[in-house]
Amino acid sequence: MIAQTQFSGGFQDASRDAAYAFRAAMTVLARPGEIRTLAGAEPPEPLSVAAGTLLLTLCDADTGVYLAGAADTAQVRQWLTFHTGAPFVTASEADFAVGSWVDLMPLRDYRIGTPEYPDRSTTLIVERDSLQPNGAILRGPGIKNKARLSLPDVTILQGNAMQYPLGCDFFFTAGDQVAGLPRSTQIEAEG
Repeated sequence: MIAQTQFSGGFQDASRDAAYAFRAAMTVLARPGEIRTLAGAEPPEPLSVAAGTLLLTLCDADTGVYLAGAADTAQVRQWLTFHTGAPFVTASEADFAVGSWVDLMPLRDYRIGTPEYPDRSTTLIVERDSLQPNGAILRGPGIKNKARLSLPDVTILQGNAMQYPLGCDFFFTAGDQVAGLPRSTQIEAEG
């Protein structure tokens, strides 16, 4: 086994791998609750393959990243700097934030956009132990009838959706799996 360094773990074929990853990322946001495989990067621990692949795909030198809790390691910082050049910022300045649900809280620390520029909000990449197509009921754009997704805290996510068109968007990652939850999605607790 080859040792992980800040220079390893990037895309093997950057343009092809980034294109596939970008399409998968946009698909899960367009179809909330759908779980897809997302691979291509081999980030240092504790980042999952899906979270690392999202970061390599969506971040660059103009994209502020907040690493929360256990995700904030020297190895992750070096790896992300080498592969993307993304600057590290506070939660309130972040374009993207990554970590566990507990480490990313409270949600009020992140930008939710403005009425003129609702897109100037933070997207959170929430690392989970697993993703399951059960639990909370999702309705809204991109969902035929309803979808289900195991979510960490329905009440907080409902509050985020109530701010629409403002609010944060979410990617949930586990291993090489990803699911998306845009702020436009209406969420009901499992009944």
